[in-house]
Amino acid sequence: MTGPLLVVEDVTAGFGATTVLHGVSFEVQRGEIAGVFGLNGAGKSVTMKTIAGIVPARSGRILLDGQDVTGLSPEKRVARGMGHVPQGRQVFPGLTVEENLRLGAYTLRRREGRRDRSRYAASLDSVFDRFPVLRDRRNQLAGTMSGGQQASLSVGRALINEPSLILVDEPSAGLSPVAQLELNEVLQTVAETGVTMVLVEQNIAFGLSLVDTAHLLQTGVVVHSAPVEELDDATLATHLGIGRVLQAATGSALASRQDRPR
Repeated sequence: MTGPLLVVEDVTAGFGATTVLHGVSFEVQRGEIAGVFGLNGAGKSVTMKTIAGIVPARSGRILLDGQDVTGLSPEKRVARGMGHVPQGRQVFPGLTVEENLRLGAYTLRRREGRRDRSRYAASLDSVFDRFPVLRDRRNQLAGTMSGGQQASLSVGRALINEPSLILVDEPSAGLSPVAQLELNEVLQTVAETGVTMVLVEQNIAFGLSLVDTAHLLQTGVVVHSAPVEELDDATLATHLGIGRVLQAATGSALASRQDRPR
């Protein structure tokens, strides 16, 4: 099918009497990593939760692969090909790595039923191939793993249903610089397999080093969208209000992307 994989069209959402999203619109092309960036309170995580179906849209539309999923539950969106890596990773600390992955594959296992249990096994092997550390630690309790390893587990849990799109919410939060580098490599490896990704990230430099297209959010509205190669410090400063220290970091990230072919 041609056209964008994900379309977010004039979406409003919020909580109670408070409206957080005031008409968010952007598109995500197949095979790309799209980033949503903004200051605290801009509506980044609400945007992600609305796409995932956790927060209902009050108006507007969300299309996945040309199909309107605006009114579908999170579970039905997963069945349509959407995966979600939530903020804080949210692994089950008292369960093993493999038990966490098995829970993530609930939709796949229910869909296959007794007809083809081998598909779950093949999907599990695929995750282990992508994340050897998870294979090595398949019987380890998730709560005893490092932050970087838990991040890999959270991404692997989203991938086990073989999604066409994964939503990754604040993946670098709470990670050490070394773990952030490891996670960056993990997400790039995932993208290279053809999985489309939407990334919400407070760490702008981390996000810019990874994404293909950036959507800049202010008070619940996308105010600027562009390929990373077309962004500059002045645009980021204008829309995100970043200071000199952060501007140096984002400038380095932009320079590295402009020098690195995808």
